[in-house]
Amino acid sequence: MESSFPFGVILAILASLIIAANVVVAMAVLLLIHKNDGVSLCFTLNLAVADTLLGVAISGLVTDQLSSPAQPTQKTLCTLRMAFVTSSAAASVLTVMLIAFDRYLAIKQPLRYFQIMNGLVAGACIAGLWLVSYFIGFLPLGVPIFQQTTYQGPCSFFAVFHPRFVLTLSCVGFFPALLLFVFFYCDMLKIASMHSQQIRKMEHTGAMAGAYRPPRTPSDFKAVCTVAILIGSFTLSWTPFLITGIVQVACQECHLYLVLERYLWLLGVGNSLLNPLIYAYWQKEVRQQLYQMTLEVKKGLSSFLLLLFARDGGPEGSMGSSCHIATISHPQLDD
Repeated sequence: MESSFPFGVILAILASLIIAANVVVAMAVLLLIHKNDGVSLCFTLNLAVADTLLGVAISGLVTDQLSSPAQPTQKTLCTLRMAFVTSSAAASVLTVMLIAFDRYLAIKQPLRYFQIMNGLVAGACIAGLWLVSYFIGFLPLGVPIFQQTTYQGPCSFFAVFHPRFVLTLSCVGFFPALLLFVFFYCDMLKIASMHSQQIRKMEHTGAMAGAYRPPRTPSDFKAVCTVAILIGSFTLSWTPFLITGIVQVACQECHLYLVLERYLWLLGVGNSLLNPLIYAYWQKEVRQQLYQMTLEVKKGLSSFLLLLFARDGGPEGSMGSSCHIATISHPQLDD
């Protein structure tokens, strides 16, 4: 695949957005962990770290797309770059799977959840996840059939990795993980429905007896919805790339590399931009922490402007009125 300046610009913009969005969410989650010491938040933080590393990894490919075709990247360096990209993408996908399992365990075993998922277990899960991710990413370096026999720059996924690698990842990793996702979701939905029916029965019994009706806690359905959105974005982002890669293996005469690398691979990488947006909008505690961070930034910026104008002898009164901070109430955030 020849280098392309527009593709390089798109890749640079995507990498910048992925890094920026995930760094902001990671900062918010770190503050939440400092406040609440939640184990499940560690998995969310790990997802943001994995997606940030993916953005950093693909930013290294920008120079290859923007540089002259007469000076392509060496094959060894390109292989290492794509191995890091694959490892980061695998870590992101596996972390989404770990988050789904964590939510499934919290709903399936609510009384034993904190005994099972303690800090030691969560740390072991994250460490094992990264070991598996780097094993997947660097697997082609030790298996010759997963490498391309010839290399022609610029650096890209299929310039160094054979489509058989995609076939193996799909059959061994992606589709089994997708089936496991569906199982988690269906079981969580069944449990959440049972809990909802029990709550309705208790409310009906309390209403008949004239007792106080406690407010509902829709945490189960929120967890189900979060897992459903993660599964949906994960599936829609990576399925086209993997299925087209399988078609390329089956049909050697079909030259689908341009579609795979210019469009479908970017769609899969774009999942790392969707993940922080999902958490920034859907998770209440992350949304509220981002709101608090925004207020702090506004206050700091207004104080800096006041000091700057005061030093220059500007009118403080007009600045006081112009630097009014628009606030949003917490009930508005909860909507």
